[in-house]
Amino acid sequence: MSAVTNESIYRRVIEEGFNQGKMEIADELVAPGAVEHQRGAAGDGPEGLKRMIKVLRGAFPDFTITIDEVVSVGDKVWARQRGGGTNLGSFAGYPATGKRAFTDVIDVARFEDGKMVEHWGVPDQLGMMIQLGHITLPSRPSPVTA
Repeated sequence: MSAVTNESIYRRVIEEGFNQGKMEIADELVAPGAVEHQRGAAGDGPEGLKRMIKVLRGAFPDFTITIDEVVSVGDKVWARQRGGGTNLGSFAGYPATGKRAFTDVIDVARFEDGKMVEHWGVPDQLGMMIQLGHITLPSRPSPVTA
């Protein structure tokens, strides 16, 4: 599998799966035994990807991911991207806020025989929860003046 082909598979997962909500893409592009390493993910294999798409698009009906950078090396694709939308459904156990919120994500996906077989994702979950108003950072103490 060439790096270009792996990248095109990855881009299809993002565009068709997450951005368009086409669940069938998971069966086509994710191996049955694929392992999901992202904390808080919805499980392994195609069914895990389908659940994650459903959760995100349920909480953010206009959910989209924009890939800012992508690098393909050997059997891996590395991407820096930004995803989010308008929070109109419950998310992470919290009610909808109606706010627009986005998270930066670093992804690594490994491919074999034209299918994704492993995925590692590192989303800025704290940033998303702050934007939604579910977490408030403590205020900084005032600087001491002499």
